[in-house]
Amino acid sequence: MAATATKKEVTIADKLDALYALQMIDSEIDRIRTIRGELPLEVQDLEDEIIGLETRIEKMADELKGLETEISDRKLASKESEVAILKYKERQNNVRNNREFESLSKEIEFQELEIKLNEKRSKEGKIRIEGKKEIFTEASDRLTERKADLAIKKAELDAIVKETQKDEDRLIKSSDDAKKQIEERLLVAYTRLRINAKNGLAVVPIMRDSCGGCFNKIPPQRQLDIVTKKKILVCEHCGRILTPITEEK
Repeated sequence: MAATATKKEVTIADKLDALYALQMIDSEIDRIRTIRGELPLEVQDLEDEIIGLETRIEKMADELKGLETEISDRKLASKESEVAILKYKERQNNVRNNREFESLSKEIEFQELEIKLNEKRSKEGKIRIEGKKEIFTEASDRLTERKADLAIKKAELDAIVKETQKDEDRLIKSSDDAKKQIEERLLVAYTRLRINAKNGLAVVPIMRDSCGGCFNKIPPQRQLDIVTKKKILVCEHCGRILTPITEEK
């Protein structure tokens, strides 16, 4: 009678080896991304600043247009007041009594005050225009500079990405495949440790009798327990998963 094939039991040693293999892949992905350094963040910051400058410039352009329209309207209003004054003066020549004359005089005085007010507001508007134009020019110059900086940074980033993207894509696929071989509980713990660790190390070897993550000493008996791979042990100081793999000499 033929022997029935049985599924190979996954041992603790197998689980540790799988976790360490995953760590090696993810560490290589981290290394590639480190090569890019702060460039992605710098590009994002420049893009955000450019959007802010463009919005500010657009707003100032609208404000300048509004001020220029207001000055034009006041100039037109002053001309209308001048025409009205001439009409009132002509009518004064044909009044029948002092009451009508005084009434027309008040109208003339009102129009003259309107002209003076328009002149005052126009002068104030011109001063505001000069100030805003100066700020507008500074913002426009800064926008030009930032766009040039962005072009340089993007070129640098694109060159690095082009050089490393193929390897990164391959490693990401390997990482995804490796994760499928690890049970959910361990994968959750591994991911949490990676997120909390500054260097992204969740699984570390024993190095010179110490934890390969925080470099605190590991007692000899605990080292023996780790070497046997009979259970998953973590560093008492940093919580990283420990493996018996020692550093290369």
